[in-house]
Amino acid sequence: MHEMKEAILKYVINEYAEDDDEVTFDTPLISGGLVDSFSMVSLKRFLEVKYKISIPDERATPEAFDSVTRIAALVGEYL
Repeated sequence: MHEMKEAILKYVINEYAEDDDEVTFDTPLISGGLVDSFSMVSLKRFLEVKYKISIPDERATPEAFDSVTRIAALVGEYL
C-alpha cells in the first residue's frame, strides 16, 4: 500500500502541484483546490491504466479523490 501511495503522490505532485505546494498523503486535493473536476478525470485514467483496474464513475467522487490516502483506499478495493 505504501508503494501505491508514493506512486499516486508523485503523479499528483508532477501533474498538479505548483513549485511552492507541499503535498502529503493527507493534503486535501479537491477541497483544497489542487485538483479540479477535469484533473480528477485524468487522475482516474492514470490509476486505471497503472493498476489495470476499472473504477466505476459513481465511485469516483470528490470525496474519494480528496487525498492520496483516500485514493489509495479506493484503488485497493479494485485490485
